[in-house]
Amino acid sequence: MLLGYPSNHNLKTQLRSGERRLHFYERGEEIPLIAQGIWQVNRGVVQLFKVGALGEETLLGWSQTGNFFGLWFTNLDTFQAKALSDIYLQWFSLEEIENNPNLAQKILTETVTRIRQTEELLAIATLKRIEERLLKLLNLLGAYLGETKEDKIRIKVRFTHQNLADAIGTTRVTVTRLLGDMQKQKLISLDSSRHLLLHFS
Repeated sequence: MLLGYPSNHNLKTQLRSGERRLHFYERGEEIPLIAQGIWQVNRGVVQLFKVGALGEETLLGWSQTGNFFGLWFTNLDTFQAKALSDIYLQWFSLEEIENNPNLAQKILTETVTRIRQTEELLAIATLKRIEERLLKLLNLLGAYLGETKEDKIRIKVRFTHQNLADAIGTTRVTVTRLLGDMQKQKLISLDSSRHLLLHFS
C-alpha cells in the first residue's frame, strides 16, 4: 500500500482501468482527500468547493473525466470535493507523479484549465444583477460540462436549483423563478431526463 493511499473505508472498488483500480462514489458523496496524492476522474463529475466559518459553501469549480483534483493543488484548509454524479476515480501518489514526466505534464495542463475556471467563477461573483450571474453560470456550465445536441447545449450533470443558487450567492426560490422566466423566453428547456438544455451559447 502506498503512503497516504486512501483506506478502503467508504471506497467501493468496482472496476479496473488497465492495472489501476477504480473507486466508485455515488452522487452526493463526499470524496476523501489525502495530502500524499491526487485523484483523477475516470468517469463522472466532481464539484470542488470550500466551506466557510458558518458552513456556507463557495464553489471553486468542477472536475470531469480526465481531470485531476486533490489537496496537492490548494492551500485552502476547508477544500472539499463532492460527487455531482456517480463517479469512478483513480488514485495517484505524489511519488508516481514525480517519477512520471508525462503524467506531470498532463497534470500541469489540467491545472491551467482549473485556474481559468476558478477565475471565471470569481468574475461571475462580482456581477451585481442575479439574473446576469445565473446566465453567466449557465454559459460556464455549457462550456465545461456541456455537449452539443442538435442546436442546443445539454448540461451532462443534473444540477438542483439549490446547487445553482449556492454557486451564485442567492436563494433557491430566486433561481427557480429566474429559470422559469428563462424557459418562458425559450432560453432554456429540460430534456426527458431533466437535464438542462441551453438554447444560447
